[in-house]
Amino acid sequence: MAGLMRVLVLNAGSSTLKIDVLRDDLVESHTVIDPWDGTPDSVDLSAVLAGGLPIDAVAHRVVHGGRHATGPAVIDDTVARAIADHAALAPLHQHRALAAITLARAALPDLPHIACFDTAFHATMSAAARTYALPSAWRRRWGLQRIGFHGLSHAWAARRGPTIADGTRLRRIVTCHLGSGASACAVVDGRSVDTTMGWTPLDGLVMATRSGSVDPGVVLWLITEAGLSPAEVRDGLTDHAGLAGLADLADLATGEAVPGTAGRSGDDGRRAGDMRALLAARAAGDEDAELAVDVYVHRLRQGIAAMATSAGGMDLLVFTGGVGEHAPEIRSATVAGLGLLGVTIDEDRNRAATGDAHLTPPGATVRTAVVTAREDIEMARQVRDLLTEGTRRVSDGPVLVSRPTG
Repeated sequence: MAGLMRVLVLNAGSSTLKIDVLRDDLVESHTVIDPWDGTPDSVDLSAVLAGGLPIDAVAHRVVHGGRHATGPAVIDDTVARAIADHAALAPLHQHRALAAITLARAALPDLPHIACFDTAFHATMSAAARTYALPSAWRRRWGLQRIGFHGLSHAWAARRGPTIADGTRLRRIVTCHLGSGASACAVVDGRSVDTTMGWTPLDGLVMATRSGSVDPGVVLWLITEAGLSPAEVRDGLTDHAGLAGLADLADLATGEAVPGTAGRSGDDGRRAGDMRALLAARAAGDEDAELAVDVYVHRLRQGIAAMATSAGGMDLLVFTGGVGEHAPEIRSATVAGLGLLGVTIDEDRNRAATGDAHLTPPGATVRTAVVTAREDIEMARQVRDLLTEGTRRVSDGPVLVSRPTG
């Protein structure tokens, strides 16, 4: 495929479907299906493509690629089945990605369809970084290990960040993807060496409705002593925890009560994971909102410090994602606790930042930047590399998706 390649990029979220057409890094068409019910029949892709732009390939964002996904993979029936086998590990997104794959393969059967995995960027983590201290029999039988997520966003942020921060070559970068999901990543010379998420996207930092890391003993106690079912615990940790749980509010999307409790419901639940609403409530004296923001920032500082340690230091700190890009109060509060790492920001630049922005004040030893999340550009680039050069950006080995066993 010579010349500029036009790539159709499908990014299936938990409630939306973003459809972009990119030629090189230029977006020629942008459509958002919001809300999207996650069924293939609910989107007429031919209508979206009615502009007549010739498409060379289709890129699909897939959250979980398993242990052996080290780069993009051409989707055939085997790869599609393997993606489906990991749905239980990323239930909010994996089924939606499969629906998008189904509709696109039906509409454009003669084009190559490429899965771009959010996990693949972290395939370069060391054994020490990815290994859980679990019984070896468990690790061998089920392949349990830290995998990491948000890789497409982290890869773009690490690539774009140094350009925003005056174009200096900065080797050790900590990227923070802060959206409804959240994770931090340590990047050295363009390669992920550590991240805060683990086997599933439930691990790590505090998120909108996800708990992030909790003591496994809490989970065991809830099941064995409190009498909750595994499904109730899963739903509580996934849909009713995080900022929503800290603010003592109901589930964001459904308004349902927290499993195992009477809970509170109604419109308040829909504001819980919205950082802007929480910040406004905190300013108005809401103690629950204040606690939610304080815990969020505390855990984010911890995550950044841990990633800086894994990287052997930090030359650049990057904020990206909805909260990372649009909540200057969170950036300011986070950096305020990172002085021992040499991080500081120009508050005027921070408050004025829109889109890509350089926040570093004169004399600072660590640079700080805001990068607009562009998973679409990263996905299109991966597709071009795979189809025009046959490259494996992360590994020289085969790009495969493992199927869980046990």
